[in-house]
Amino acid sequence: MKPMLATLAERVPTGPEWVHEVKWDGMRVLADVRAGRVTLYARSGNDVTASYPELSGLGEDYDDMLLDGEVVALDGGRPSFAALADRMHVKDSRKAARLATVRPVTFMVFDLLRLFGQDVTGQPWTARRALLEKLDLDSRHWQVPPVFDDGAQLLAATADQGLEGIVSKRRTATYAAGRRSPDWRKKAHRTSLSVVVGGWRPETGSTSRLGSVLVGIPDGDGGWRYAGRVGSGLVGGAGKRLSEILEPLRANASPFADEVPREDLVGTTWVRPRIVVEVKSLGWGGGAGGSRLRQPAYLGVRADLTPEDLQETSDG
Repeated sequence: MKPMLATLAERVPTGPEWVHEVKWDGMRVLADVRAGRVTLYARSGNDVTASYPELSGLGEDYDDMLLDGEVVALDGGRPSFAALADRMHVKDSRKAARLATVRPVTFMVFDLLRLFGQDVTGQPWTARRALLEKLDLDSRHWQVPPVFDDGAQLLAATADQGLEGIVSKRRTATYAAGRRSPDWRKKAHRTSLSVVVGGWRPETGSTSRLGSVLVGIPDGDGGWRYAGRVGSGLVGGAGKRLSEILEPLRANASPFADEVPREDLVGTTWVRPRIVVEVKSLGWGGGAGGSRLRQPAYLGVRADLTPEDLQETSDG
């Protein structure tokens, strides 16, 4: 079974038919408990049990259940995707066990899909939630976070606390496994950042239409550190206009001081780092030390800023 997915929301839904939860900055996981044995599945369906040995204790109190939630790693008391990155791809059991002691995870459980052999996905959210709360899942490594009636207030609170955002759920909704449903709606806090363009890649199926740009930030030594590839927001006219701006700036080599991942190099045309653009993202994660923008989206060219402006305002 694959998890139910939320749709993006322009605004938080209101009314008594909606309930709201914190959106955690982590990894979506289904925890399948059978005969006391726990198997963890990522959103892709891959078995990730070996990565999180501290969650094996979920099978000690209940023989059969299927839970949906988010695995998070806390850094300074707040979920950090960068902190979780060290755990996500570990397959060696001994290494995973060592990491579990120094960088433990917490499983934020928000839904119940099966209990004692009975599939409950056809029941409304309210019924599933009531059953989940009766399980009293509360330990150092897993918990059932609270839900809230006031979505706008929760959105403001998560912004103040530096959390990722919120998810709003229709109380009467059944669990649509593997589907993206308007009965679940997510609203994330995206941050805006000025970056310099160092290259571009063509749109899929084309050799000339711009599909994404490779961007960087000051590296503290007067150069540029690679920050990721931005494709969202560049469809249609936006991509065409940016392509026209970048065309005279073609270069023979990467302007980034560090190495660009091989998967981002395919088909790249390098440009001199002269154009500053604004992007929004979900913060930082992946790469060395969480050095890549998460889900970046293009907002536009910053004609009021030069690369030198970015270097001057860099903390170095």
